[in-house]
Amino acid sequence: MKKTLGIISLLALGLLLTAPRAQAQTGAPTGTTTVSVTIGPQAGLTVTNSSTPLAASGSNFNLFTGTTGLTYFVRTTTTGGGGSITLKVTSDFSPTGGPSVASPLAPGDALTYTCTVASPGTACTGTQTASTSSQTNLASFGTNVHTGTGGSTASVGWSLANDPNYKTGTYNSTVTFTISAS
Repeated sequence: MKKTLGIISLLALGLLLTAPRAQAQTGAPTGTTTVSVTIGPQAGLTVTNSSTPLAASGSNFNLFTGTTGLTYFVRTTTTGGGGSITLKVTSDFSPTGGPSVASPLAPGDALTYTCTVASPGTACTGTQTASTSSQTNLASFGTNVHTGTGGSTASVGWSLANDPNYKTGTYNSTVTFTISAS
């Protein structure tokens, strides 16, 4: 009898271990979610040439000229938005003895520039004078404008007097571009 109870117990245990386990479902076989995103104004730019040499061509003491290219990306809001690209000379020409943005040798020795901006931006008009004390305008953007995914182009055409009183040598200055959008 003990043997029979032992075998029956083992069989019962085996059946319990091998029996399929029922699991209760607690929800439907499908579900949904809402995916949302808030898209705000955004702006970015790339300076396409990290160094812009200024060179004089033609006759003696012609202006030094050169061009800095930019690619910009912008999206402004649909109401009340806008934006701009500005530039500021953040490090004046050095070493001393040559051109200077903050303290030109003569009134006509200022570093100036003109702007070219592809749509959707609007370029500055006329000749602008670069500054070490404040940002100056390159482009502006209105309400509800946006570039394509590849961006849009802009450029700065630099001009600097070739003053015969400048000492010979190589002079460098740093210009920082800033883009904003709202």
